[in-house]
Amino acid sequence: MLGIVTLLVATAVVALVVQGRHDSKNVARARSLSVAETFAHAPGIAAALDSKDPTALLQPRAEEIRRSTGVEYVVVAGTNGIRYTHPDIALIGKRILGPYKEALEGEASTRTITASRGLAINSVVPVQRPDGTVAGLVSVGIKVDTVNRLAYPSIPLAIGAAVVALALTAGGAALVSRRLGRQTRGLGPAEMTRMYEHHDAVLHSVREGVLIIGADGRLALANDEARRLLELPADAEGRAVTELGLEPRIAELLASGRVATDEVRPAGKRLLAVNLRPTDERGGPPGTVATLRDTTELQAVTGRAETVRERLLLLYRAGARIGTTLDVTTTARELAEVAAPGFADCVTVDLADSVLRGEEPEPPAGEVMDMRRTAAGGVGPDHPLYPLGQVIGFVPTSAEGIGSSGGHTWVVPDLAASEQWRLPDPEQAARILEYGFHSLLSVPLHARGVILGMANFWRARNQAPFDAEDLSFAEELVARAAVSVDNARRYTREHEMAVTLQRSLLPSGLPEQNALDVAYRYLPAQAGVGGDWFDVIPLSGARVALVVGDVVGHGLHAAATMGRLRTTVHNFSTLDLPPDELLGHLDELVARMDQDEEAGGGAITGATCLYAIYDAVSGRCSVARAGHPGPALVLPDGTVEFPEIPAGLPLGIGGMPFEATELHVPEGSRLVLYTDGLVERRDRDIDDGLEELRNALAGRDRSPEETCEDVLEAMLPNRPGDDVALLVARTRTLDPARRVQWDVAPDPAAVAGVRKEATRWLTDQGLDEEGFVTELILSELVTNAIRYGSEPISVRLLYDRALICEVSDCSSTSPHLRYAATTDEGGRGLFLVAQFAERWGTRYTERGKVIWSEQTLGGPPSA
Repeated sequence: MLGIVTLLVATAVVALVVQGRHDSKNVARARSLSVAETFAHAPGIAAALDSKDPTALLQPRAEEIRRSTGVEYVVVAGTNGIRYTHPDIALIGKRILGPYKEALEGEASTRTITASRGLAINSVVPVQRPDGTVAGLVSVGIKVDTVNRLAYPSIPLAIGAAVVALALTAGGAALVSRRLGRQTRGLGPAEMTRMYEHHDAVLHSVREGVLIIGADGRLALANDEARRLLELPADAEGRAVTELGLEPRIAELLASGRVATDEVRPAGKRLLAVNLRPTDERGGPPGTVATLRDTTELQAVTGRAETVRERLLLLYRAGARIGTTLDVTTTARELAEVAAPGFADCVTVDLADSVLRGEEPEPPAGEVMDMRRTAAGGVGPDHPLYPLGQVIGFVPTSAEGIGSSGGHTWVVPDLAASEQWRLPDPEQAARILEYGFHSLLSVPLHARGVILGMANFWRARNQAPFDAEDLSFAEELVARAAVSVDNARRYTREHEMAVTLQRSLLPSGLPEQNALDVAYRYLPAQAGVGGDWFDVIPLSGARVALVVGDVVGHGLHAAATMGRLRTTVHNFSTLDLPPDELLGHLDELVARMDQDEEAGGGAITGATCLYAIYDAVSGRCSVARAGHPGPALVLPDGTVEFPEIPAGLPLGIGGMPFEATELHVPEGSRLVLYTDGLVERRDRDIDDGLEELRNALAGRDRSPEETCEDVLEAMLPNRPGDDVALLVARTRTLDPARRVQWDVAPDPAAVAGVRKEATRWLTDQGLDEEGFVTELILSELVTNAIRYGSEPISVRLLYDRALICEVSDCSSTSPHLRYAATTDEGGRGLFLVAQFAERWGTRYTERGKVIWSEQTLGGPPSA
């Protein structure tokens, strides 16, 4: 009777619990669907699914929603069902479980499915783009166990009701049970036999080994699974555990009597997880019960999973570290450093010479494909492999050859047993084997169907030979690196073309002149060509122009613009313009260039320039600048000054005139002109850079070449981020004994006196052979000045690298060379000057003009 009542009460309790679970399951369905719809319609989800790396954008958000809402998982997948997010990162990239195609048609669904973490209530909602198409799926689930826990609050109420019901019937049931007990006097022999047989069957049929060990350390009971796992003898019961021939470590553990939980011990070829518990905790006899589980297969599966995880991490590191620069050699070195020692003990990378030069790689024309050892990783100083830089020949025509044109790889699991590997170089092979290398995996780097090089993976300390799984991973790793190598190769080719163009636009040497002792340096930027330039331009009258400029930006456009500006400065310098006027003309040109670029949709030109003219006769220097750093002046005593030069606006802005400054430069001083890349960097203020430049220039007297070396060593220990132009000029002055000047009266009769004075001075200088030509040139120039010019008129002779004749007057009238007709009485003077002089020209001064000529010493040029 008590059993019947108990059964009825239990049925009622179960009904209440089932009803509670049903209600909780409905609530869970609603919750999972609402969370899925909220996340699917959240802003940015569709855009993240369409991005290059959805996992990086969506995993943090999904985990935040999962923790805040209490659901079991929030999984975002693509239209192909591949997961982008999951609480277990090992499942990211695998296909979601359960039907999801309904969601692809725009319909949400909720089902009970068997997920990776057990039975769960799952809701799938589509993620729609603004145009209505489906970008992916959001799957939210709650485990059934979690749902059941929602019904637990109703259980105490049901149990309370059951207790009340049982209390009412307990008295009667007790009376009935006592009467039945007196009648049966306990269980009978049959019932006891069935109970023992049941317990014995359970003990020997479970898949866990069970041992009962007495307090004296002897084996009291062992089931069949324990006998199989430990290979126990038939008479094991009753014997001491330490005398059963078990592995020492497992025998010691079983005999210790201590508590143990899942401690792994070897038993023959198996790994057993051992649990030990005392038997006397609840009043039983003293002793220990041990359970054994075979974890050998589990360990193997865990090891494979760990290997896969490590390979995925290695691929991730490769994606982050390979290709950080656009340098072919650096990219090859990054591949070697990533793969060694994580995947192989040693990695070598060989590239074709054409790839290192940036050229387009070509298939091998003959039987041997030459490659150069470019990078090596994981090797010691005494390694026997070919050194860096050595050319190595491979045989690409064989289907099994390393680096064949078909892209074959070569796996040599055992180098000692491979006769084909030893055949090309037996001595080298013997040294490699003696060093300890035992396995080789060679994978070609190929892009766009052409071999770029080879990646060779070697194993020595790792005793496992390369297998098919290693080959698959190596091909994936090398394929990623090959793309970076090809990108670096193409950049190298384009960079070399740009550098070649830029260097062709820069001065290839220095012109001959005596006014300055000049040295220069040009350093290109670390990435890309720039627009910095410099120039040394000889002018008339023992004067020299120094130019330094900078076009903003990098690349071919900046180099081409620099070439145009340098050519323009050369053309303007032939007009003998003062520095401020020349910069004004250059400013107008850059403004017109900007207008043309703007009309064509190109970039606006930005440029700065400094133009200086040094006069070796007066020892003065006239300087003007357009937004460019001013020069440094190093005096003969080693003192460094930065003269105040009005900055002016950069070229092309216009609207403001430029202003020139006259500097007195003592003989032996050094003028230092430079671009902003020398003194200004992102991590250094320009004032600090100028102070460093001052310290580098100050001190002992140095030649211009030594000055350039010292400045670059102090200012730029590493390759600069911006290109740098540096120009150092030591000043000289013309010996007063090699120059003479006379004032001329505005009378044609004074021409004869000028000729006599000139002849006498030339005799004193040892230039008697130049007397006739000089008299002729002076006669024509002085006659023109008297006839067409205005007072005062003066004549100056300079004996430099050439003989310079200058006639100045205060008129701005410019003479012109022309051909005189046969009937003309005049008009042939400048024609004669042009025939007998090497060069001639006119320059204008504040007081008028100067007509000058230069004669090559040693005789007049041939007609």
